[in-house]
Amino acid sequence: MLAKTARHALANKTRPIFRFRGCLHAKRGLSIAASRPATATATLPVSVDDADIIALFDQPKATHKSAPLSHTGLFGHSVLTTPSAFNALADSTLRRAELLTERILRAPESRAEMFKVVKNLDRLSDMLCRMIDLAELVRNAHPDASWVKMAEHVYEKLCEFMNVLNTHVGLYDVLRLVLSDRDIVASLSPEAHQTALIFWRDFEKSGIQLPPAERERFVSLSTEILILGRKFINESANTRPPAIIKPSELQGLKDLGMGARLKLQAQATQRDLLVYPGSLQAQMIMRSAPAEEPRRKVYMASNTSTPDQIETLERLLRGRGELARLVGKESYAHMTLSDKMAKSPENVQHFLDALLDHTRPYARSALRALSQRKQAHLNTPPFPTIQAWDRDFYCPPEPPAPPIPLPPLTPGTVYMALSRLFKHLYGVSLRLTDITPGEVWHTDVRKLEVIDEDRGILGWIYADLFARRGKPGGAAHYTVCCSRRTDDDDEMGDYMHADEHDMAVCQPSRQFESASRMQLPAGEGTFQLPVVVLLCEFTRPTFGRPSVLEWHEVLTLFHEMGHAMHSMIGRTEYQNVSGTRCATDFVELPSILMEHFLSSPAVLSLFDPSGRLALNQAVTQHDDPCRSIDTHTQILLASLDQVYHSSSALKPQFDSTAELAQLYEHRGLIPYIPGTSWQTQFGHLFGYGATYYSYLFDRAIASRVWRKLFSHNPLERETGEKYKQEVLRYGGGKDPWLMVSALIDAPELESGDAAAMAEVGRWRIEDEVAIPGMHT
Repeated sequence: MLAKTARHALANKTRPIFRFRGCLHAKRGLSIAASRPATATATLPVSVDDADIIALFDQPKATHKSAPLSHTGLFGHSVLTTPSAFNALADSTLRRAELLTERILRAPESRAEMFKVVKNLDRLSDMLCRMIDLAELVRNAHPDASWVKMAEHVYEKLCEFMNVLNTHVGLYDVLRLVLSDRDIVASLSPEAHQTALIFWRDFEKSGIQLPPAERERFVSLSTEILILGRKFINESANTRPPAIIKPSELQGLKDLGMGARLKLQAQATQRDLLVYPGSLQAQMIMRSAPAEEPRRKVYMASNTSTPDQIETLERLLRGRGELARLVGKESYAHMTLSDKMAKSPENVQHFLDALLDHTRPYARSALRALSQRKQAHLNTPPFPTIQAWDRDFYCPPEPPAPPIPLPPLTPGTVYMALSRLFKHLYGVSLRLTDITPGEVWHTDVRKLEVIDEDRGILGWIYADLFARRGKPGGAAHYTVCCSRRTDDDDEMGDYMHADEHDMAVCQPSRQFESASRMQLPAGEGTFQLPVVVLLCEFTRPTFGRPSVLEWHEVLTLFHEMGHAMHSMIGRTEYQNVSGTRCATDFVELPSILMEHFLSSPAVLSLFDPSGRLALNQAVTQHDDPCRSIDTHTQILLASLDQVYHSSSALKPQFDSTAELAQLYEHRGLIPYIPGTSWQTQFGHLFGYGATYYSYLFDRAIASRVWRKLFSHNPLERETGEKYKQEVLRYGGGKDPWLMVSALIDAPELESGDAAAMAEVGRWRIEDEVAIPGMHT
């Protein structure tokens, strides 16, 4: 209920809300389509900020601007200087939260207090989520083990209290009184009313209306699901037994690097090779071994499961089904999707069916092309069957770089291009800012201010871009602090029944919370400004030279900055609907749309520090037939997620492997291989839980938005302002269907019904962004 943390990655024990770490990167390639020669060129004078950004990221010896005579704590907070200070801040926040909870529970005693309940619930959520989000960041990013250990402790402590609030009958009763009072409801702004409804729905999803015994069962079942989910995730990442490859099976390897070393090793030892699934050797064999047998062996090794692994998954699915039945829902999918754009699993199926109907002909054509390659390679009869282990071998290689000449794609040049792009679209730029000693957790971290040309500072972005030992892989966007209006908090009302000791205990938390507030111009009020952190794992600079990013890494950075700008521009009065705190099946739209901008020559010209690069040629499309195969596979996985979270999971004869085989038999194109059970590696079944379709759904919407609004002139300010005003500024405070329909002038989408879902499924996505995997 109150937990609305926004790192799109890890499952929070409070409730399973939108956390995308990423998905299957089946083929990380680029396809940039251009329907006509492009003549637009963005010529910008080289600014001081451009030069500063390049120096900030690309010159390892040139450290951040800093104030050497001062020292502070994490994110500039003097109350976060040591792990013990972090724990003291958590205790201070807990006491403030207890006092605010007591105030909300007493609200029915005062008519005036009843009008403040929604605001106070949002404040309560904010003070707890800021600590939980901070703890989650620290335990994943901080290199100091003592900080990590304390972050784990703080995280558990705050989440335990949050879980109590999520099932607090008294808070629910007060909110029920508020929403049943016509005068109070009439006084709520649309954003406040949306926030109140979010609280209401989350209370009900927590089994708040159940009799005591059933509510106790709900809580115990939720705990069991959490434990099973963690076990499932751990098991999905476990190393599987190796494939045994004979030296003779490595003849003719196309790979001249690792492949040559493997062959030499085999020749020297005359022993069979043990190739572990997921290893570089396994990947090399799947891409490079001309003989089918070693690829088949590696595939089988990679896609088998133990009975215990399958039992863990099926117990998790049964537990979720039972949880849904406790609150009167037919299935876990029905329970989860009720507040999403899709609204129901039936509507999700309308979307997936329409998308599959569109994609299937392209995927069949692609498979036919691969079959012809296999026929020519093995001299077989016409059109041999493409097996699951053939895909990587017969697909064309990924393009290593954009298909046009560009300057070296260093982090500095990419951030400079991003700043220039945002300036064109939104009148917003990125600017180097000071870092005080003690403010960041590692010397790699850089800090940027996000500046609006009219409104001033929008917020701050901390970029932690380079790989290091102990840092999690992949890329992620953390929201450490959300937008929220604060000048109408009436904070002193929290301490009406507090004593001097309480006031002293609460002071560190009050100081922490007030540090990021800023008075806006033109009497707009005082707001808490957003702070976000981007974690990536790019190659570290070496020998004084900046890192040069691979093209897929540039796409990743654009994607994550799409999330960041959603957080920055989505300045709302209530943190529970701020920026990326919106529906799971809407949150990826801004980030995927950002990837599309890399298909434009006008945008690519922004990467030139001199500002004189003219890209007048059309961008060549990379002919990769595997894109449609990968999209077809993603549709099948989204369908499998729906099957697993349907009422079928509660049937005594439910068999997750049989369901997988049946789905591939009826809707697949590449045959299911008997004896395999890939589902135990589908880790996103826990994090996504009936919402795995979301990325495909947002890909389709982003493609339509790009084509209708931006493709002809991606640097037009008027279009950028429309997108900012119709979508980004609302965060989760407005119905996403209304935002999308207004943005692309499609009133038929406003209802968000089955027909709307099917319409989105019919939109073309294949030729837009060829990144079939999912980002965070």
